[in-house]
Amino acid sequence: MDEKEVKRALLNIYPRLFSEYGPQHWWPARTRFEVITGAILTQSAAWTNVEKAIENLKQAGALSPGTIRRMSQDKLAMLIHPCGYYNTKARKLKAFAGWLGEQYSDDLDRLFAQDIEELRRQLLNVYGIGEETADSIILYAGNKPIFVIDAYTRRIVNRLGLAPNINSYTALQRLFMANLPADTTLFNEYHALLVRLAKEVCRTSPLCRQCCLNPGRRTGSEPSEGNFPCRKIHK
Repeated sequence: MDEKEVKRALLNIYPRLFSEYGPQHWWPARTRFEVITGAILTQSAAWTNVEKAIENLKQAGALSPGTIRRMSQDKLAMLIHPCGYYNTKARKLKAFAGWLGEQYSDDLDRLFAQDIEELRRQLLNVYGIGEETADSIILYAGNKPIFVIDAYTRRIVNRLGLAPNINSYTALQRLFMANLPADTTLFNEYHALLVRLAKEVCRTSPLCRQCCLNPGRRTGSEPSEGNFPCRKIHK
């Protein structure tokens, strides 16, 4: 596809997804620090298990940077056990809480007052925070317009034939951000809807006939190689 076709495709996909699934109300959390905690814990974990870990932290009165700093790593690991890789993630949580205290005195307003580029640079320097986690924190906790790329988004973009030649995180992120308005609400909802599509329909073994992006869904026919948007590329 040329640039105009890619832009048209990305702009057309969103309303179809929104019409199919409606608003996703993502990220499900009461506080910004809970969002950040969830972004760290959800690495290589199902969200249902992350919710269990977060509930454990709440019940223990440990969902704050100060409490996490004071708590032993072993106890923290025990609380977040449901989300897997709990020892490593306990170290990551303590690293972030320590950094937030040292650099910002736990003031998230000060943290998120940085522009996106500087905020992202700082977050990526914290132990355990990679690109997807940093961008999730920026978008969902910082309420700033940056598009999050995850395995679900990568899968859908590849199957739609929209992936750039260099299929890196940066290139995929640029694909969305260069072709969509820089709008926090749009980026939030779009990403959440792609996750919903990937979980329910665009699975490892895709259910193309059920996909709202499949022009042949009403007739029950499989999408053909030439059809937009799904080219029946199952990778």
